[in-house]
Amino acid sequence: MKIVLASNNLGKLAELQALFAPLGVELVRQAELGVGEAEEPHRTFVENALAKARFAAEHTGLPALADDAGLCVDAFGGLPGVDTAYYATQFGYAKGDDNNVRALLEQMDGLANRRAALVSTLVALRSPQDPEPLIAVGRVVGEIAPAPRGSHGFGFDPVMLLPELGKTFAELDPPTKNRLSHRGRAAQAMLALMRERWL
Repeated sequence: MKIVLASNNLGKLAELQALFAPLGVELVRQAELGVGEAEEPHRTFVENALAKARFAAEHTGLPALADDAGLCVDAFGGLPGVDTAYYATQFGYAKGDDNNVRALLEQMDGLANRRAALVSTLVALRSPQDPEPLIAVGRVVGEIAPAPRGSHGFGFDPVMLLPELGKTFAELDPPTKNRLSHRGRAAQAMLALMRERWL
């Protein structure tokens, strides 16, 4: 089965392709099909993922999978949340993973409460009008490390510390990260839903 991935993020594509391999699903980035990015005007992960999936399905005629994910920091009342990708821009930095990490560490300097969660919400649609979207959520709670560690992954992986392992996501090899991560957990739940309802 070919499914359009409503994202142009190569890191997400690599992770999700590995996670969906057991189903024999081929994920194709929307950019490869000439589709641009959908607007994400909503304040929740599920609404934005649904908007992205509908947009991709409508413009390609294929079933679509969208992931809206972000970092929710307790000390910031759950923010940056849906604005995670643009976090650095509110502090005068250019958009990008390294700048996001830099801005986060600056904002958390001196804070005792470093608890945070990475959240991934996956939405899958058979068509743009699908009345029963499949929705799966994965969540991992950890702490923001005082400095980046590790060379794997992307986004906030270098500072998302898993206290039970004593490692950041960026210090884990990709198969271990895929098993433990927010996206990995959401993907496992989505695989179960697809097997039950689509296959």
